Amino acid sequence: MRLFYNKDLLKDDSRLIIEREESRHIVKVLRKKVGDTVYITNGKGILFTTKIDIINKNSTELKIINRKQEPKSKFHVNIAVAPTKNNDRIEWFVEKSTEIGINSISTVLCEKSERKKVKTERLEKITISAMKQSLQLHKPIIEELVSFKEFTGNCKSDNKYIAHCKESEKLILNDCKFKAKTITVLIGPEGGFSDNEIDLAEKNGFISVSLGNNRLRTETAAIVATQILSAYNADI
Repeated sequence: MRLFYNKDLLKDDSRLIIEREESRHIVKVLRKKVGDTVYITNGKGILFTTKIDIINKNSTELKIINRKQEPKSKFHVNIAVAPTKNNDRIEWFVEKSTEIGINSISTVLCEKSERKKVKTERLEKITISAMKQSLQLHKPIIEELVSFKEFTGNCKSDNKYIAHCKESEKLILNDCKFKAKTITVLIGPEGGFSDNEIDLAEKNGFISVSLGNNRLRTETAAIVATQILSAYNADI
């Protein structure tokens, strides 16, 4: 099955017009014809089954024949990560975490962050592409970059963790028992969190955790945390 995405598609819609680029892809690349089936999601958990009704020069008109709502995940998984110096690495994390099934990604500016800006539009495009490729019906939310202080002070998750390498008493994330419905894990930049940031996070209710014995790159640590939490969503 090939999945398409249209954020404006509503549950009760009966028809949809696909414009230019995607229309060309459907007709010219996939060689779809009138009467063929096209699957579309709005990124909000609904799978629309449609039939091609009319093919125009610059658009394709679809008739919606069925819609199926996929239930939300058991836990809302949010990874808050400091953008990496190499932009390709944070983009790789966004792509792979979407494939795994993350719910939202927050980007956080830390004291030791080497990258001070994030191209949210670019990350959105990567998320949509990965969502379609992996047949995900819920599009992850990409949050705008905020300061560490602002993020930790405003985070509303029921379960809040900060993963760091500082020698201190920490829980193992894989051993934590998640009972509430929202979970956030903070992942630091290449240089790690400062002592002040760890103290501030703990004062704001974040629990210090370890992801294992090995020292991991930022994007690797973020993927490991995503996979651990996704296991709970899958009831593994």
